[in-house]
Amino acid sequence: MDGRQLRQTVLDVVRELAERHSHLQSASVLQEAARRLSIRGVQQEQALLAFFGDLFRIGYLAWGFNLSNPAPPFCHITDLGRSALATFSRDPSNPDGYLANLHSSGNLNPVAGSYIREALATYLAGCFKATAVMVGAAAESVILGLRDAVGSRLDSLGRPRPPDLDDWRIKRVLDSLETLLIAQKPAMPRPLFEAFESCWPAFTQQIRVARNAAGHPSSIEPVEEPRVQASLLIFPELVKLETELENWIASSYA
Repeated sequence: MDGRQLRQTVLDVVRELAERHSHLQSASVLQEAARRLSIRGVQQEQALLAFFGDLFRIGYLAWGFNLSNPAPPFCHITDLGRSALATFSRDPSNPDGYLANLHSSGNLNPVAGSYIREALATYLAGCFKATAVMVGAAAESVILGLRDAVGSRLDSLGRPRPPDLDDWRIKRVLDSLETLLIAQKPAMPRPLFEAFESCWPAFTQQIRVARNAAGHPSSIEPVEEPRVQASLLIFPELVKLETELENWIASSYA
């Protein structure tokens, strides 16, 4: 029994039982999951119990059904849990499905991949400040990949690179990229240009703001789970757009 199979099975059981009944009971979920997984021995039983407990820790399940039944074994799916189950195949709570979706989105470079895998680990552990920083680092690597593609194309065309394109400050790199690519509007396919003009600034800004809020120790306020979940869900779209832009730059940037 591997972790992917365990996660998938438990969440499938939770979803199916919630659709059939007005409430859940912990024993019903655990017994059905154990049956489907053919759980044998204390070690496997504890792995199942640990993951089931994680669903409460990350807020997908909560104890109680109503005020008449407010305590275990009664439990219910939270709004956050319902949202996650609706998109479970690519939700960050399912790292295998998330990574499969991410790798199908575009060309993920190894550096960004290493940071996003650590981001998923910290997300599952409830360390949301760490998640925000890791996703921010992964996004910066993607941005620098696009910067390198534009720089290489400028070199091959014998044109000078704007100084800010190679600046160490990512905001200046972003501004330089935007200036260079906006100037390509007449040559760029309209759908690609519109995606760059509207989505690229939104994607990068959302991830950078979350990263900066967590990465600069100026507040003890927590980084909320929905905020880092949003960054993780946006990240594959950022990779997809960067890949499309990079492919166009290599052949058509003039």
